[in-house]
Order: sequence, then C-alpha cells, then structure tokens
Amino acid sequence: MNLQLKKAGVSALFVPLMVIGASVLPPAVAAQTGNAAAVRGLPDFTDLVDQVGPSVVNIRTMERVRSGGSAGAGDEEMQEFFRRFFGMPMPNAPRQSPRPNRPAPQTEQEVPRGVGSGFILSADGFVMTNAHVVDGADEVLVTLPDKREFKARIVGADKRTDVAVVKIDATGLPAVRIGDVNKLRVGEWVMAIGSPFGLENSVTAGIVSAKQRDTGDYLPFIQTDVAVNPGNSGGPLINMRGEVVGINSQIYSRSGGFMGISFAIPIDEAMRVSEQLRTSGRVTRGRVGVQIDQVTKDVAESIGLGKAQGALVRNVEPGSPAEKAGVEAGDIITRFEGRPVEKASDLPRLVGNTKPGTKSTITVFRRGQSRDLSITIAELEVDQAAKRPASRSSEAPKAQASVQALGVTVTELTDAQKRELKVKRGVRVESVADAAARSGLREGDVILSVGNVEIRNPREFEAAVAKVDRSKPVNMLIQRGELVQFVLVRPSR
Repeated sequence: MNLQLKKAGVSALFVPLMVIGASVLPPAVAAQTGNAAAVRGLPDFTDLVDQVGPSVVNIRTMERVRSGGSAGAGDEEMQEFFRRFFGMPMPNAPRQSPRPNRPAPQTEQEVPRGVGSGFILSADGFVMTNAHVVDGADEVLVTLPDKREFKARIVGADKRTDVAVVKIDATGLPAVRIGDVNKLRVGEWVMAIGSPFGLENSVTAGIVSAKQRDTGDYLPFIQTDVAVNPGNSGGPLINMRGEVVGINSQIYSRSGGFMGISFAIPIDEAMRVSEQLRTSGRVTRGRVGVQIDQVTKDVAESIGLGKAQGALVRNVEPGSPAEKAGVEAGDIITRFEGRPVEKASDLPRLVGNTKPGTKSTITVFRRGQSRDLSITIAELEVDQAAKRPASRSSEAPKAQASVQALGVTVTELTDAQKRELKVKRGVRVESVADAAARSGLREGDVILSVGNVEIRNPREFEAAVAKVDRSKPVNMLIQRGELVQFVLVRPSR
C-alpha cells in the first residue's frame, strides 16, 4: 500500500460529507446499542470545549510577492510571437501606445500563504504551533476565538521536531493547561480543536491508538484516530481532564485527507523545545558522532546479546566524542546514562536532549561483553557534510585464504588499504559464492570479526571459521565503504 506521511497543513479544498441515516440499524440492534451506551456511558466533550476552546487560535500566514517587472516583457514577447507567425495581434491583448524599452516598475504585495492552528501557552501572548505552519511566512496573523486579530512575531522554530513559538502583543489571555504524557493510556479518549480546511474552532474526538510511534529522529509520536485534516496543524490534542497532551502534526494518507490515522507531537517534548526557543530562539542538541542502525533478532542471538535491542554503531566519526571515548564500529550501544536503548531511534533522542559539554556514560556490547565508557557530549551542528567513501588501493595483497564451506576467499589488507579504509585489522573479500553470496557478502567487503573473534589476517580468519558451530549461522562483522554491519552466513553442509 502506497501510504504517505502528510503534514496536516494548509488547503483550500472542501470535501463532501457523507451522512449516515438513522434507519440503517434494525430496531433490535439499535436497542442493544443504546443500552450498551447507557451502561458504559459515552464521553461528553461540551465542558472540555468550553474550557479549552478560548485558548485555541487560528493562524494565517502571508507571503510577499513581486509583480510587474518581467511580466510586461513576457506579454510583449507573446504579442510579437502572434504577430510574426499568425499575422495578427494576440487575442484579447490590450492596445499599447509606443513607449521606451524599459522594464515596468515592480510592485510588492502580500498574498495568503496558508492556514493553521495554535494554542496559547501563556497569558502574555506566547502561542505554540507547528514549525511547518509558519515556515517561509513573511507575516503571521493570529485570530482569537473572540475574533480579535494580532500580528505575531516568530520567536523561533525547530524543524527537527516541527515545533514553533510565536508572540502576540496581548495580555490576560486564557492559557492552556499542560498534561502529563506519561499518564496517557492507549484507548483513552482525546479531543482536537483546530481549523481544518480553514473552518475555525472545529472539534473532533477519538481515542489514543498507540504511543511511541517512530516517524522521526527526535519524536516518538502519539497516534490517534482523531479526525485531523489540512489546517489542523499546530492545534492541541486534549485529554478528558482538559489538559494538552500533544500538538496535532501529521497524518497517514493516500489522498491527502484524513484516513483514520493521525499523529501528535508529545507535549513534554514540545515544551522542552519551546523553552529553548523562548530563551534563545534556537534549540541546542547533543551529539556523539556515530552512525547507527537497528539490531536484528538473528544478529542479537548470534553474537550473544540475547534479544534485539540497542543501536548498532556502523561508523565512528574521526575526532568525535565517540572516538575519544573508545567507541568502535560494530559496538552495540545498549544504555545511555543508565537508561536502556531499546531501539536505534532511542539513542538520538537521549543524546539530543543532553546539554553539550555534559559528561555521560554509555554502555556498549562488544564481542560478547558489556562495558561502560565515559563520553563528553558535543553540540549537534545544523548540517554536516557527507564524507566520501575511501578509495580502493591498487597495491597487491600479501596473503590469501579460502574457506570452501562458506564460499568466500579473503586476502590480507595492505598498509595502504588500512589507511584508506581507516581500519586497524581485517581481511578483504576477494570472491564470494554459495553461502557467502546468499548472505549478501560482497567482493571488496572487509571482514573485521568472525563469531565475536577479531580478525587480523587470512590465517586468523581460517582459524576462527574452523571453531564456529557449523549448525548455526556464522556472524561476521564487516565494513562496506565507511559503514559496518553484521552479516549472517549459513555454512554449506
């Protein structure tokens, strides 16, 4: 299914509503349904709307565009085209008197750019919304439920979390109450207020479908079935206590409209970001300088980790905090500051929320054993240039070995190859067949370890393979380009 993740942003499109008649259910079924509802008690959102509604705002953005200039020149060129090829003036072209050949003066005007939602954080005019709602806007207009309209100043926006804060010059505003996301339960009723398709103060409701959904580097989203459409972006997700627990941000859709799955930014993550935006206008995050990947169940079992957890280190940046701390490619980071790293996406969040300069402890699983390493967190740069993979050396290899059971032939790395690949050990794969080929091993890969045993030369490679249990997959830590990964080779019998 070709599902796409959409920002619940802006649209001027209105869609027809489908009305379900009351006579669809047979009387007996209807009676049973009514009795069940009476027993369980369906939620009433009217008090919540009265309580939170005054704090939800409509946000319109404007963009300045220039007109004039080249438009006149384009019209003249088109008229010349019609005159030369059709012997007639361009249809509906206005008559123009002769004038000097000079560009028309350019004029600047503001045009509507989009519509979104937001909610009041404080009585003195701070408003939270999505970063994509105000991104690229030259002017932001905030309309309160009482129809007062204010020009807003963008305090700061963070694209990584899609959180933004704007400020309006007003006092005595009704601020929302912030809830505890940790107490939010799957199946709990929640409500959204926003401006879908520009329809201000629209209320929709549903339940929490899931928590901790991974759809971004720094955000474990709240998934709901609350109807969210373009224009709802930046509006609050509210629990039954009238507290904001999230910011409605994205939807899963094949059509661009709501299809039963929507996502909200957890309010605790959003508040951390908003505090930094209000203080400095930007967000500072920590980094350690590693490229990571998921740990599969097969790899975890083959290396003795037990269950699939942690973040597999595929590359360590030279000079990074990770390299200085002794982290190696092939390590699996299982804990950060004592907190478990259950999956790879947990690590960027834990590190990103740590202040640069902080001395932290990470736990890595390496060749069958866990060890703690001390690391000093650095600051995450906005953009980092991608590095080119090391080129291959033409220097001839020194020694060779072949293991028929695995279908792989390896050669010793030359000193030049080690320098280019930035490795201290390993053997280079010269050819693959049978089991090795089926496992995905490729010519040019560098095998760093076999069965948790480090490899320095072809002789050690043969010795390590001879000791493995042929009835089980053989785990190999390999380097391909600048990244490392585990490959499981099932020996031929």
